[in-house]
Amino acid sequence: MATSGFQRLSKLDPPVIGKVNHHSIELYWDEAGKEPKTGPPEQWLRFSLEEEDPKTHTYGNIYIGYGTKHTVEGLEPSTSYKFRLKVTSPTGEYTYSPVVSVSTTREPLSGKQLHHAVNMDDEVEVTKVLQSGTVMVDVPDKLGFTPLMVAAQKGFFRLVQILVEHGADVNLQNASGKNSLMLACFAGHLDVIKYLRKCGATWETHDLGGCTAMHWAADGGQMPVISYMINDGCKVDVKDSGSLWTPLMRVSAVTGDADVASLLISAGADVNVKDKDGKTPLMVAALNNHEDLVQLLLEKGADCQIKNEFGAGVIEMAKAFGRQTSWRSCAVLQFQEKQEKDNSSYPCCSALHS
Repeated sequence: MATSGFQRLSKLDPPVIGKVNHHSIELYWDEAGKEPKTGPPEQWLRFSLEEEDPKTHTYGNIYIGYGTKHTVEGLEPSTSYKFRLKVTSPTGEYTYSPVVSVSTTREPLSGKQLHHAVNMDDEVEVTKVLQSGTVMVDVPDKLGFTPLMVAAQKGFFRLVQILVEHGADVNLQNASGKNSLMLACFAGHLDVIKYLRKCGATWETHDLGGCTAMHWAADGGQMPVISYMINDGCKVDVKDSGSLWTPLMRVSAVTGDADVASLLISAGADVNVKDKDGKTPLMVAALNNHEDLVQLLLEKGADCQIKNEFGAGVIEMAKAFGRQTSWRSCAVLQFQEKQEKDNSSYPCCSALHS
């Protein structure tokens, strides 16, 4: 290229700022690149884009070539950067442009920030993120929980209100089928539960295992919640889709909470309901050594003589698993019942003394 062409660049303009976001800056130098590219590349102008090191205030190359634009990536949000352009002629002459300073934008609000704010119970930040309009209110976290599910589970009542007011779906379910109402019921957050119900949350929803909110409230041992649910018309005897367990059966298997069981029974839970294997709450409570619950079930009319699908009764099952207190309680009751019916027949005597 002619020397006069390079001399024209002696007053080189700084790089022009193009698109800027929170992690990249686009720079271009079209005017400097107007010289025609004729002949081999070694006869072209060569461009070097340099970035200042803020610690040493020295410049280092981030681009060398014959192009007229470059996008600097991997930058920090809300950070100022300085750049200059160096143009070198085929003869080795070079010139620098003035320095251009440009700042990246603030990092856009995201689902990650929304979930962080929810977990921190930060009402101001949650509102700010939602009002930005850049984040869906029901965006799930890596576990599939929506912000509303997290707030409901943690009992953050005001956040629950804010999220619902911004359009959160109260009946949305995660990958396992749980919704915000189930999570609040398990954790015992009655104020959240009442609000979700007011906003349209239903008792009828089942998770993937067929459990309802009542199953989860029973698992959590949440007496005030269960009382409210019963008064609000929630069914107490619904069965899951796996083992065909009712909430009472789950209490017999999991917690053995006699108070919860008593509340369910008072509301109409069947003490002799059978699961898919023919087991009753009494059998399950005996097998899990929940002695207080065994006594309660017997008092509430649990039948000791029911057999499961394999022909075993509660006494045989309890003895087989070494649950002495449970099988003796059942045997005593069975003995007393038989004695009342027929004083000459004592079919459980052998069981009592074996």
